[in-house]
Amino acid sequence: MAKLDIYNLKREKVGELDLSDDVFGTEVKEHLLHEVVVAQLASARAGTRAGKERSAVRGSGKKLFKQKGTGRARHGDRKAPIFVGGGRAHPPKPQDWSYRPPRRVRIGALKSALSLFVKEGRMVVVDNIELGEAKTKAFAGVLSALKAPGKTLVVDAKANDKLRLSVRNMKTNQFLPPEGVNVYDLLRHDHLVVSKDAAKALEARCLGSK
Repeated sequence: MAKLDIYNLKREKVGELDLSDDVFGTEVKEHLLHEVVVAQLASARAGTRAGKERSAVRGSGKKLFKQKGTGRARHGDRKAPIFVGGGRAHPPKPQDWSYRPPRRVRIGALKSALSLFVKEGRMVVVDNIELGEAKTKAFAGVLSALKAPGKTLVVDAKANDKLRLSVRNMKTNQFLPPEGVNVYDLLRHDHLVVSKDAAKALEARCLGSK
């Protein structure tokens, strides 16, 4: 079992937490991290770029001049791609880039990301993250006390509205509930601050009990 220290909001040790090695102490598989991050970024693409073919361009369909006898190349209408204002030849069309890796790959990548934070000492487990009020400045002081500078991902129950509102205005920090934690958001942060209950919820999620 992986044994992690539990702190209060002043970074005073208040206990220890046993977590599964299968989730927080597994081998870090970089190829799984890469595959899942690429899939997430691909799924986030809008895929809305488009161009107009000659059939979609506004304009007259009248033939420019008669077919024979002028010595010029034959043309049907001014919407042909060779004319200014005409349609494009083989324009880009809207495309869905999203794809979903198998569940075993997604869970394996999430385990690797969590294990990476534990291995590098960048994960802080807090007994609970109960704030007196929703104040961004006050929570910034909490993060400073927890020695979590830079970009920090804060994980706690979705019902913790004061925490969510306190983190919302921070440029480099982000709040997520345990069910919303994903590989991309983990890897783009420097530190992970997670409540004791949220850590257990992440463990249960990865082990398939939820």
